[in-house]
Amino acid sequence: MEQVLVAYASKYGATAGIAERIAKVLREAGVPTAVIPARQVRDLSPYGAVVLGSGAYMFHWLKDASRLLKSLAAEPSGRPVWLFTSGPTGQSDTDAFPEGVKLPKGLLAIADGLHPRDVAVFAGVLDMTKLNRFERFVMTKMKAVPGDYRNWDTIDAWARGIAEALSA
Repeated sequence: MEQVLVAYASKYGATAGIAERIAKVLREAGVPTAVIPARQVRDLSPYGAVVLGSGAYMFHWLKDASRLLKSLAAEPSGRPVWLFTSGPTGQSDTDAFPEGVKLPKGLLAIADGLHPRDVAVFAGVLDMTKLNRFERFVMTKMKAVPGDYRNWDTIDAWARGIAEALSA
């Protein structure tokens, strides 16, 4: 089995934690996996599949993840791709974007061209001590409640689904 790349863009570390967890589950299933920040990925050729995720801020992916998604789309390899967004900090894993959209509108056409096997949205973490002044202002106005909203069972199940698809 070829190595799987789990790449991510994380502003405050919550998305990095999700990517590490996905990689751990894949490795436990016997899938050779590399987990690398998206900004460090220069060559996609060693990887037979890609899992790419980004934190979402103001309904946008981080620049490094967007850049890597565009690189994937520019290189028609036929490799399987899975995408995830991390960000909502409430009861629902589907509130990251308006109307249940799972990716930023500006990336939808690019992602659709890749025909991802799945696109997931996972709840994130809100730690007010890590936010800049503007972000704290917005979160306070939204009456956002700080906490770690990541659902590890949901993330593990999604990663096991990737392992099963790759083993098939």
